[in-house]
Amino acid sequence: MNALPDSVNRVWVSAGALKANYRLVRSLLPPDTPLLAMVKADGYGHGMADAATAFAAAGCRHFGVAELLEAVRLREAGIDGEIVVMDGLWPGQEEYFPRHSLSAAVFFVDSARLLSAAGQSCGRRVPVHIKVDCGMTRLGIRPEDTLTFVQAIGQLPGIEVAGLFAHFPEADSPEKPSNRQVCDNFAQVRAALAEARTTMPQLSPRCHLANSGAIFNLPMAHGDMARSGIALYGCAPGHAVIGGAALQPAMRFVSRVLQVKDVPAGRGVSYGHTFVTTRPSRLAVLPVGYEDGYQRALSNKASVLISGRRAPIVGRICMNLCMADVTGIAEVSTGDEVVLIGRQGNEWVSADELAAQAGTISYELLCMIGNNNQREMLS
Repeated sequence: MNALPDSVNRVWVSAGALKANYRLVRSLLPPDTPLLAMVKADGYGHGMADAATAFAAAGCRHFGVAELLEAVRLREAGIDGEIVVMDGLWPGQEEYFPRHSLSAAVFFVDSARLLSAAGQSCGRRVPVHIKVDCGMTRLGIRPEDTLTFVQAIGQLPGIEVAGLFAHFPEADSPEKPSNRQVCDNFAQVRAALAEARTTMPQLSPRCHLANSGAIFNLPMAHGDMARSGIALYGCAPGHAVIGGAALQPAMRFVSRVLQVKDVPAGRGVSYGHTFVTTRPSRLAVLPVGYEDGYQRALSNKASVLISGRRAPIVGRICMNLCMADVTGIAEVSTGDEVVLIGRQGNEWVSADELAAQAGTISYELLCMIGNNNQREMLS
C-alpha cells in the first residue's frame, strides 16, 4: 500500500495523434523548410517531454520553449536536436546554453555578449536567433535596427547567428491587414540581413516567421523555417482555413459519475441557484471542477458525454464538483465514464467548443486541464 491512489479525473494524450499532426503540418511546407515544434507550457498541457518525443519520432529536429528551465528539462529527458529558448536569457543563465547545447533568442546586444563569453569558455559556439518585432509589439528589436544589431553581434566569438524571427499577431485571421504589414516588415529584416552579408558572408541564419495560422493561411510567410504550436496538438489556430486537413485532437479528458440523484421541479442547483429545474430531473454529480481546469465560466453552457449522449452542465461549476442533467439518459450509474473533452460513441466535445463557451481560446483551456490532472501518454 505504498503507491499513491489514482485520481478519478484523467487526461489521456495520444502520441499517434501528435505524430500525425506533425506530419500533416510539415506536409504543408516546402520539402527543404524545417518545422519547429513549440512544446512550451508543458506541451500546451499535453506533457512537454512526451510531446517532444512524439514529434521527434515523426521527424522533428527543432523545438521551441519559453524559458531556460524547460529547455534543460528537455535535454535531461533525452531530447536531441535544436532547442530554442524563445524568451531569451537573464544574466547568470548564459553558461547553461553551451553546457546543454541550447539556442537562445536574443534582442539585447548584452545578452549576445554574455553568450559569446560563455561559448568561448566552453570552446563551442552558441546558436542565437535574433528576435525582431514586426508588429506583435512584444519582445524584439525594431526592423529598422536589424542591420545595426546584426553587425554588432555577428562577429562576436563564441556565438553563431542561426536565425532571425518574428511573430504574427493575427495570422489565424488571414483577412486582417496586419498580416501584410508584418510580412512587409519582415521583408525589410531580410533585406538588412542581405546587406550585412556583404561584409559578413559567414552569416547564414534561417529566417522564420510563420506560426500555425500562417502555415495554413499565409504560404508567402513560410520562409526558411516555420513554427507550429496549437495545430500540432490537434486544434485549428483561431479561424485558420485548413481545408481538407484533418487535425487530430490529441487530448481526451475523462471523469466518472460520483452520484446520481433525482430532484423535483423548482429545485435550485449549486452556488447562487443560477439554474433551477423546470421539471422533475435526474442529475449526475461529477468530481471535477475549476481546480481541475474545468472552468467556472463553463457553468450552464458546457455539455459532457455520458453513455454516448450529451448531458448539459447545470448550475455553477464548483472547485471540485459540478452537475450534469441526465434526465433523458437511461441507466446512468455511479462510476460511469464521463467525457469532458474527446469522443464517446458518435458524440464529440472539442477543446475549441469549450473554449468558445468559456470565452477563451483552446491554448489556455488545454494548458489548464492538462497541467491540473493526472496525465498518461497512449501510443
